[in-house]
Amino acid sequence: MPVIDTHAHLFSPDEKKYPPRTNPSRPPAGAGTLEHVRREMNANGVDRICAVQVSGFYGFDNRFICDASKAHPDWIAGICTLDPNDPHSPGLLEQYVRDYGIRGLRSVPGRGPDGRQLDHPGVRALWKTALDNGITVNLQIGYRHAGEADRLLGEFPDLPVALDHTLRMQADGPVAETLAALRILGRRGNCHTKMSFIANGPRGCQDGYPCRSFHKVVMEVVDIFGPERCAWGAHFPLEKYSPALTYAQALRIYREELPLSAEARAAILGGTAAKLYFPPR
Repeated sequence: MPVIDTHAHLFSPDEKKYPPRTNPSRPPAGAGTLEHVRREMNANGVDRICAVQVSGFYGFDNRFICDASKAHPDWIAGICTLDPNDPHSPGLLEQYVRDYGIRGLRSVPGRGPDGRQLDHPGVRALWKTALDNGITVNLQIGYRHAGEADRLLGEFPDLPVALDHTLRMQADGPVAETLAALRILGRRGNCHTKMSFIANGPRGCQDGYPCRSFHKVVMEVVDIFGPERCAWGAHFPLEKYSPALTYAQALRIYREELPLSAEARAAILGGTAAKLYFPPR
């Protein structure tokens, strides 16, 4: 069974060709490049990655993630991010799938009269396009949007959806509220979760590797969804997003430290992701 990292953010060193947003937050020098992620993959036996558009750096300009996906379809599944309020976004998504081999949409709430809304016509239009094009939606929300997410999951029962960072779970965050929301969403058979949260944030994994203080929460998430709907992610580059761990440690927690059966470990480390992002073509 392959090992697949479902959450890697890639940065191009060529900021003239792929210009960032104004005053972006950059990773440390040399981190987050294609060369960097290949070194980590080769050193740790990782076969493939999901490359998630860095909207905080590139906004809705998906050119770098599209070009990287097209250049490396054997080991990159590109996940783009599009603006739900832009009427051109569904057409762009279709084009990205057709011309660049994009395999996922990172879905974010739209802007409505009452603020950020997931229950939004633009979000529905993008989900419908994702369904029609056979790709997975990656849902970037926190627990407060769980009710809206539950409605959309019910409206699109045949669309595979994966929760980015398990509703932004963090050791120093609202763990109880997030678990309660996950129990609701976990009832939907098309809802999966990305296990990329164990060291999220500057104070995540507060006791250091192997993060034993958080193992109970991780195993509760696995119990809610079942390993067949859980997919490991490192949140690369860890130097920027999860500095409490190295890439090797983030993988080793799931490979060795957590009390998982061999079958559950295989599903979480690659089996689930293979179905979501690398189906046979």
